[in-house]
Amino acid sequence: MAWSAPETWQSDKASFRLETVASGLEHPWSIAFLPDGRQLVTERAGRLRVIQNGSLQEAPVTGLPELVVSGQGGLLDVVLHPQFTDNNTLFLSYAHRNRDGMTTRVARATLNGTRLEEVTVIFEAAPRGNTSRHFAGRMVFDRDGLLYVAVGDRGEMDRAQDLEDDAGGVHRITVDGKPAPGNPFVGKAGANDTFYSWGNRNIQGMVRHPVSGEIWSHEHGPRGGDEINIIRSGINYGWPEITYGIDYSGLPITNRVKKEGMAQPLHYWDPSIAPSGMAFYTGEHFPGWQGDLFVGALKMQKLVRLTIDDGEVTEEEDLLTDLGARIRDVRMGPDGMLWLLTDAPQGKVYRLVPAE
Repeated sequence: MAWSAPETWQSDKASFRLETVASGLEHPWSIAFLPDGRQLVTERAGRLRVIQNGSLQEAPVTGLPELVVSGQGGLLDVVLHPQFTDNNTLFLSYAHRNRDGMTTRVARATLNGTRLEEVTVIFEAAPRGNTSRHFAGRMVFDRDGLLYVAVGDRGEMDRAQDLEDDAGGVHRITVDGKPAPGNPFVGKAGANDTFYSWGNRNIQGMVRHPVSGEIWSHEHGPRGGDEINIIRSGINYGWPEITYGIDYSGLPITNRVKKEGMAQPLHYWDPSIAPSGMAFYTGEHFPGWQGDLFVGALKMQKLVRLTIDDGEVTEEEDLLTDLGARIRDVRMGPDGMLWLLTDAPQGKVYRLVPAE
């Protein structure tokens, strides 16, 4: 594989090198690992690319659903069906526009070589809006094969407290797009039955805990107040009624950081780091990182390592602060390495490997 061998980086618990797997990607957003050893990478600009043997294939995957590239919107997440080896099914989240405005959509498709077939829209957040912000779009499967879909508040904060508005929460659905059995608001008046949690501003990282199976997330705050949360059924995470951040103007959004009936974050950042991408390290190459949580940062351009003990962050270390790149996605690879995507017009795919 044509990977470069750059300098050695130091962590408190490991020494590693940063290998370039692929470059020349236009704002890469998400990566998925195919069973045959290839990688799929989404470009926010609306392309799904293939990396094979360390080489970015020139021709993108064809047959993508209709989408719009606008502001923070475009082609977003890609996740594989839990039985992908049997059915070649994957899921894409993306921004979509029609005469009523823009929204977050999810489509299911079958990957046939380098073409998507049987593309079916299974989820669409309603109502649509006229902003090009806060689409969220992160997705993850739980152990029961149910799909969690994050939808941002679309830059209209009060929507996150309206259970009849799909914006500003996490939706749990089946692979056919139906409300998941046991969702907290199924059959309840005044609430959409796909909701699993609400009061979430703009989730940009979501991962299943390797031991507990719980769904962890982080979301952007405004100026300050980026949060890590464990997503639980029927929980209101408070945005914008409570926040540890302030408005971009410098004015307060609320004078409350706590309120009865609203969850407190497991961890928060102030000032904001603009977190994006999220992975627990479960490999054997870095024993000192085992079980640690890794979070990318867009604004602060770094990789954050968090040690968590009994639900509390006991250690926080900043890595790659000299890389000079916005880190968009962080994934645990099947090779036991951490993989990173950098968000740039000429974005890259990296993996962290032990220093020899």
